[in-house]
Formats: sequence, structure tokens, C-alpha cells
Amino acid sequence: MEESSNTSLVTIVTPMYNSAGYISETIESVLQQAYQKWEMILVDDCSSDKSVEIVKRYMERDPRIHLIELKDNSGGAVARNAAINAAKGRYIAFLDSDDLWREDKLSEQVKFMSENDVKFSYSAYQVVNTQLKKIGEVGVPSRLSYKEMLKTNFMGCLTVIYDVAYFGKVEMPLIRRRQDYGLWLKLLKRVTYAYGVNQCYAKYRVHDGSLSSNKLTTSTFTWKILYEVESLGLFKSAYYFSHYAIRGLIRSKFPKLALALRLSYETND
Repeated sequence: MEESSNTSLVTIVTPMYNSAGYISETIESVLQQAYQKWEMILVDDCSSDKSVEIVKRYMERDPRIHLIELKDNSGGAVARNAAINAAKGRYIAFLDSDDLWREDKLSEQVKFMSENDVKFSYSAYQVVNTQLKKIGEVGVPSRLSYKEMLKTNFMGCLTVIYDVAYFGKVEMPLIRRRQDYGLWLKLLKRVTYAYGVNQCYAKYRVHDGSLSSNKLTTSTFTWKILYEVESLGLFKSAYYFSHYAIRGLIRSKFPKLALALRLSYETND
């Protein structure tokens, strides 16, 4: 890697909280990237397990891995923003501390952005359980506009890359949940479209019970994004929230219809 230039450097933003059980796998998936011009900034949000100790061992092996330790438990938005502010890369990518990348993730997605003059991109991804057994896949549209994204968040955080040379360092809104959705909307106000690659470059780990237990919380913060962060007003917020709610209802009650309408990922038998 050319340390003197950030022309093609990718900064990987990784918030971390009590991630000792998974963080090694996450870091290994970065070390195995075919594209080697990266720095990884992990931000620890006051973990009480051995997460920091594990990261420090990796730092001794590879100087591209960096650690920021927050003094107070502050949530994902603050953690990610700390990494964004410290970033030196031309591109900013996101990878949570229990998720994984395929080894060609950066090489293929950066190539796609460079060759097509794309400033903001995302990809499809696999959904896996805690043992990394595949549950299904989430496909993505080839492009998304701001208005389309208001209807629902089509982008998995672990797949997104944005171009700092074009946008500058854009931070996530300071809310406890759905802050990634808020950032995507910020970015989409400044480009006509974000562009998707329908290849599964990443693996999103689902923990037991996490989907059902988070539905109400996710709905609450989706409304907060629309009404408070985006300031759409009551009627526009209700209109876009209804799209999100109807999609969720179809996925929950009519999974076959959701699959046919591309509202859900394809699951294995």
C-alpha cells in the first residue's frame, strides 16, 4: 500500500461493543481482501469483554488496523462518526463488528465505482445465522433515488461505500437506531442516484430473536428519521412510513408474496 497517498485508500468504519465472540472473524475477512489499500478504524463503545484486547493483538500484526476507545457508552452513531472523522481514505466503507466481507468485496466494488464514476454504491448480501450458515440473500435495485429510499431502507450498512472526494466526510445523525438510513438519505440529497451491484459481497449475521424483538424499535426510529431528521412534515412522513409499514406487513404475513414482489430475501429450505 502507498502510504503517501489516499487516492484509492478505503477507510473501513467498524463500531464495536462486546464483540469478542465475532470480531476476529470480521477482521480476518478484511485482512483477506484482494484489495489491500485500506485502513480499518474500530471504535470501541466501552466494551466490558475482551474486544479491545483482541483488536490490539491485530494492531501489533498490521499497522493498517486502528482503535479508538470512547470514554462513555454513546451508541453506534457516535462510534461510526468518530471513525469517519479520523478517516484518511478516499472512500468510506462500513462493516459492523459481527459481519463479514467476501474477499473480492473491495476490489470489485471500488472498480465498479471508479470505472462508472459512481459516488455512492451498495451491494446485495447474504443473511447468515450466528454459526455463519446461510439463511438467504437480499437482492438490491440497480439504482436508488432519494424519494425511493424514503419508502424503505434498501441498503445494508455492511455493503455501502461513499466517495469522500465528492461528498467530504458526511456523518450519521445522532440517534440510537437507524442512523445508517439517515446517512444514506443525506448522501442521496446530493446525487441523483446511488448505484447497486447485485452480487453478495458481504454476510450479515442475524442473532437469535433479533429480528422479531427489534420490529417495534425499528419502526419507531424509522418514523423519527422521516419526521424529525428529514423534517418531512406529518403528512409526507405518514405517506412514506406507510410504504415501510406495508412492506413489513407483507414480509411478515405473506412471505411468498413478498418474495414474488422482491420485498424479502430468498430463504433456503
